Amino acid sequence: MRAPEPEALKEMSHSAIRSALETGRMKWEARTLSKTEKTAIADYLGKSDVAISAKLTGVCPRDLDPPAHPPIWAGWGVDLRNTRFQPAAGLGREQIKTLKLKWAFGFPGAAASYGQPTSFAGMVFVGSEDGTVYALDAATGCSWWTFRASATVKTAISVGNNGHTAFFGDTNGYVYGVSVSDGSLVWRVHPDSHSAARITGSPLLLGTTLYVPISSGEEGAAADPHYPCCTFRGSLVALDTASGKQIWRSFAIDETPKPTRQGPQGVQYSGPSGAAIWSPPTADLKRHVIYVATGNNYSAPTTDTSDAVIAVDMRSGKKLWHRQLMPQDVWNSGCVAEQKGNCPESHGEDFDFGAPPILKTLSDGRDVLLLAQKSGVVYALDPDRRGRLLWQNRIGHGGLLGGIQWGGAADSHNAYFTLSDYSDTDPLLGGGLFALDLRTGKKVWYAAPQKPACVKEYGCSAAQMAPPTVIAGVVFAGSLDGHLRAYDARNGAVVWDFDTDQEFATTNGLKAHGGSLNGAGPAVVSGMVYVNSGYTNAMAGNVLLAFSAESR
Repeated sequence: MRAPEPEALKEMSHSAIRSALETGRMKWEARTLSKTEKTAIADYLGKSDVAISAKLTGVCPRDLDPPAHPPIWAGWGVDLRNTRFQPAAGLGREQIKTLKLKWAFGFPGAAASYGQPTSFAGMVFVGSEDGTVYALDAATGCSWWTFRASATVKTAISVGNNGHTAFFGDTNGYVYGVSVSDGSLVWRVHPDSHSAARITGSPLLLGTTLYVPISSGEEGAAADPHYPCCTFRGSLVALDTASGKQIWRSFAIDETPKPTRQGPQGVQYSGPSGAAIWSPPTADLKRHVIYVATGNNYSAPTTDTSDAVIAVDMRSGKKLWHRQLMPQDVWNSGCVAEQKGNCPESHGEDFDFGAPPILKTLSDGRDVLLLAQKSGVVYALDPDRRGRLLWQNRIGHGGLLGGIQWGGAADSHNAYFTLSDYSDTDPLLGGGLFALDLRTGKKVWYAAPQKPACVKEYGCSAAQMAPPTVIAGVVFAGSLDGHLRAYDARNGAVVWDFDTDQEFATTNGLKAHGGSLNGAGPAVVSGMVYVNSGYTNAMAGNVLLAFSAESR
């Protein structure tokens, strides 16, 4: 687990830091601190919540009515197949060069803005680092309502066709249903009892069922040699959208973790563990299947469902088949800690899947399932033959923060993947956008990374971790150098470039600053492009940006 950079900590609010220490990702590290000590740390590092909230403006006037039925971006990947292809973009290739900033919204006391924006009924929904979910007017950026979750909301806010309820999860492992009209709580559940459980992958909404992927922070907690590693196993949970009640649960690892041996610190080791589901599920309506991609094992023994894709019956939760793409990948943060007590004796490379499966139909009617891994390899599988390998293509070297981090996009011809291959010593390394032929996997074109202009800034890098978004003729992709670029889908030429690493005046009266683009990609809806800018482990930032063509 990487701690936030010093510059990022300076931008965080008191409540965000305290939440991280008490219930968030630093909970284990802060377990021996008293309540008073945690408060003192938050006071010293964070900005005053009172001072921040006193400055906020930009509430929508009551007589402003959002349109009833515009096109939507309703979840992480715009559709159930996670293609990140927007057919209702409202933008043509010829208009891209005229894109201008229309409005900016600042996240109070935040050092990161990495949630996937979604759009429904003329509103933009987005989560934030301190757990506040915002419903903003899509055209003006004014605020309709806010809701405060218990911890950071990294997931997309999923909204169904009925438009009554929005769904999301937080990094404390809670899942929420809130009213679309006013943000009031409909229900809240905690589907996994493990203390390290968290929701990082966006829930998938399908009819009256919400499919929730469960990941955890236990992999990071294992950096402490006194931590008893490890007992978490990833799962997919199906919830009833009306009540939040569990319909079924499918574990990525069937076997319950059991004690295995004593560590050098006298700590009890357990296993098998891990196979967290970091990314959104993908729905296959033709086969009545939900696909999930899993992470590495945390502790031995290894399993054949880690670093894999699992096909689950969407009605019962029964595993139908799985295909492992990298065996024996057992790893935890103890492997990069000073005291490596929790690191498995024969550890792997941490080449898990942070990217969701993409289901795409070829021109001949056949379906392919695309998987992109931190190893730098892209795979195409046959969903009709239990995931038989159709092709694979290595586009990067891979690494802990390398390869493909958060996903790709696909249109009717190509699949598009951003490459990370991040280096913490050389900001010029990494990055690039690849177009691969859907049928063969062969490279159609490659757009080399631009040389970063921010090389003197802490966290600057050419690496591209955020997933791309594709519309007809154009691919949008961000970079850790703070730039959002639009590429010609025919040849990869850059046709538009905007540097988000700057200060912005905002609709809510907050001074905001952009930074690295990571975690989520742009959402394109009705001629507007929405993107978050800022990342705690690179260049900090706290802004949501909305662009439109000059004619709009």
